[in-house]
Amino acid sequence: MTIQIGDRLPEGTLSEFIETETAGCSLGPNTFQVADLVKGKKIVIFGLPGAFTPTCSAQHVPGYVQNAEALKAKGVDEIWCISVNDAFVMGAWGRDQKSTGIVRMMADGNAAFSKALGLDADFSKHGMGTRSQRYSMLVEDGVVKQLNVETAGFEVSGAEKMLEQLG
Repeated sequence: MTIQIGDRLPEGTLSEFIETETAGCSLGPNTFQVADLVKGKKIVIFGLPGAFTPTCSAQHVPGYVQNAEALKAKGVDEIWCISVNDAFVMGAWGRDQKSTGIVRMMADGNAAFSKALGLDADFSKHGMGTRSQRYSMLVEDGVVKQLNVETAGFEVSGAEKMLEQLG
């Protein structure tokens, strides 16, 4: 079943490639409990099929990078991009997209979190296996407040739509 507005995010983990070692985070891939990361925060999460794919690289991520300050001005604490890729790929893609320090590039390597959300998709016909659907959501303290799932193309999950919804 697909997550709905008003639902709490499911338990799960995501990985992130950390570029600079800090207390509690080593250089390289680090795995985090989603529940710990969202506690007390307002987070925009957007999911997409894959790193380095055309629409994701040309429109989806750049839109959130370009609109990050406007989203933060509306009270957003963090912006996450979730994709079914490993943390190394997500880290490299973040560097390529110049999103480091702006959008957290979160890896869902086995699609476990995407499946728990009910937002996984079968991209086997494209040779990509199980991936994430394209979506965006606003989460406050772990509860979904807005949810935009694409049915085709790229129309409702971009940063501009999220800015509109934040009012």
